[in-house]
Amino acid sequence: MGEEDTELEARLEAQDVFEPPESFVEQANVADPGVYEEFDENWPGCWDAAAEMLDWETEYDQTFDGSNPPFFEWFTGGELNASANCLDRHLDERGDEAAIEWVGEPTDEGNRTYTYEELHREVNEAAAALRDLGVGEDDVVTMYMPMIPELPIAMLACARIGAPHSVVFAGFSADALATRMNAADSEYLVTCDGYYRRGDPLDHLEKANEGLAGVDHEVSDTVVVGRLADNDDGFGHELRDGQHDYDDLVAGYEGAEVEPVDRDAEDMLFLMYTSGTTGQPKGVKHTTGGYLSWAAWTSHAVLDIKPEDTYFCSADIGWITGHSYIVYGPLALGTTTMMYEGTPDYPERDRLWEIVEEYEATQLYTAPTAIRAS
Repeated sequence: MGEEDTELEARLEAQDVFEPPESFVEQANVADPGVYEEFDENWPGCWDAAAEMLDWETEYDQTFDGSNPPFFEWFTGGELNASANCLDRHLDERGDEAAIEWVGEPTDEGNRTYTYEELHREVNEAAAALRDLGVGEDDVVTMYMPMIPELPIAMLACARIGAPHSVVFAGFSADALATRMNAADSEYLVTCDGYYRRGDPLDHLEKANEGLAGVDHEVSDTVVVGRLADNDDGFGHELRDGQHDYDDLVAGYEGAEVEPVDRDAEDMLFLMYTSGTTGQPKGVKHTTGGYLSWAAWTSHAVLDIKPEDTYFCSADIGWITGHSYIVYGPLALGTTTMMYEGTPDYPERDRLWEIVEEYEATQLYTAPTAIRAS
């Protein structure tokens, strides 16, 4: 063992443990240390508590089926819809409460609030539009979008009609988009004209079009959100054949209601690809019942989210953290979830804390690097 290794080992030994204050423990969703024993001694039945947090159209008959490893199955025989669990079931008690608080990067621009009623309406209209474009059950819809509200709206719209979504991080290249659309055999794309980063508008549609040129099969329809158009910061793109302006498209379905499609617990909710830094990106299938149960339970038990909270996760929805802890977990619990378009240190290093203060956020889920930079 070299001198360097010895120093590293010494550093790892000196770790502080910070116990939560009693006031926090008293209000926590899960405060009983017995939860650890429950997971040790009652596995996999311990996950029934997670499934009970959801509404099932058809009750499952088995918690876990491990008879054909590594093809494990969760909540076999059960049927549910993720969009209905994130929206419809909250309307009676939470319809007028904020579901999403969205903060754009430009500080002189109005932010947006979507109540559960408003988000439900927007998701239904988007679902009706996608369905009439030809999107059906099990069709993979690719989303190449930044942190704008239309991204979770499109995700929940796809979930509503039983179409898995595949979100590609907006910062990835055109080639990364083409690679993932080819691998998923995806014939539909939802993207945008651009977005803001550190004060500048970025031309995203040019990159999306470049990626589309590298797709080996026909892409029948592309839906383009006009993020920059309202601020006159667009890049003057003319939409091509098969491309639809998002606002114009959904305007034709105002007030539409789409019945949520019952999905088997093992049906795919979404596809997410690894970054590909060490080889070809690998598609990871996340199923409806197992994933949504896990996202809801961990949001409740680990992040201590309650319906009355205003919860802020500064991650990007392009990553699994954002899927789980900006969209599906918080909305399944009926809380207010926050989205921020920009970087945590622009225009000033205290930007995240300004947002926390303005919205009186009760939880901030962020990265150590963001804390150190602020």
